[in-house]
Amino acid sequence: MNIEQDVFQMVDEGSILVVSVSGGKDSAAMCLHLQELNLPHRRVFANTGWEHSDTYEYLGYLADTLGPIDWLDPERDMVELCRHKGMFPSRMGRFCTEQLKFKVIKKHLIALDDPINAVGIRRAESRKRQDSPKWEWWDDADCWVWRPLVEWSEEDVIDIHRRHNLKPNPLYLRGAERVGCWPCIYARKSEICMVADTDPSRINQIRQLEAEVQASAAARYAKKGETFESNGYKPPTFFTLRRKQYDENGDPIRDENGRHISKNEMTPIDEVVDWSCTVWGGKQYALFSSIPPNAGCMRWGMCE
Repeated sequence: MNIEQDVFQMVDEGSILVVSVSGGKDSAAMCLHLQELNLPHRRVFANTGWEHSDTYEYLGYLADTLGPIDWLDPERDMVELCRHKGMFPSRMGRFCTEQLKFKVIKKHLIALDDPINAVGIRRAESRKRQDSPKWEWWDDADCWVWRPLVEWSEEDVIDIHRRHNLKPNPLYLRGAERVGCWPCIYARKSEICMVADTDPSRINQIRQLEAEVQASAAARYAKKGETFESNGYKPPTFFTLRRKQYDENGDPIRDENGRHISKNEMTPIDEVVDWSCTVWGGKQYALFSSIPPNAGCMRWGMCE
């Protein structure tokens, strides 16, 4: 089956191809790929309100270079959503993605006549995405989702940027692996360290937000005569860290096989930042930044 030819036929028959743009390299590469195919499409950006200022500026550059991008705003942005819920997104409850991305894009698609949603997902990105199909029906939005780059490598993505002389998001050149939410709850250790090194105001914002959300959650429990401790919880924090467990005597808690038990724990942002600046084991501080100088521009072949 010729995927691109099928899309041409669907567009010729009246389908509207809607491309989700994030400000990242994959969605930009997807737009360039569709331009090379001379395939008509519209571009939309679901604004979480939690992106880096450089990403917002880069989206303006993409609009000037590739064509208009429609901004879709949620009812509540990331900060407002956390305040409203009195909690943070987690691995068990990623309401950020559901409310700030899926819900907003879905509402936009439903309002269109026979849309196709193109997304820049690649199987090589992660284990979670390694089985991503090229085509998938999205019941909630009543439309097809198309992943034209699903078989591409990162080098393919970088190559098409070079071929069209399209600048990457500047965060990549400074060593960022991802440029969506700044930071994401799934941020890697090096990414958290990068935020702390380059954007301390964001860390300050998270610290303040943690205090507000914790106060809101504590008040909610107090109305029921409860506390975090009485429910066996720790105050909510933006990040969780996987920590080894110890008993009241400071001895390791082990499972039946003698392995030291670890579990994810709510961890205040300042402790997370301290941890992000350590090397393996989380105890010894690195002598240098966790992101080597020029790591980003070397990856893109753009070092001066």
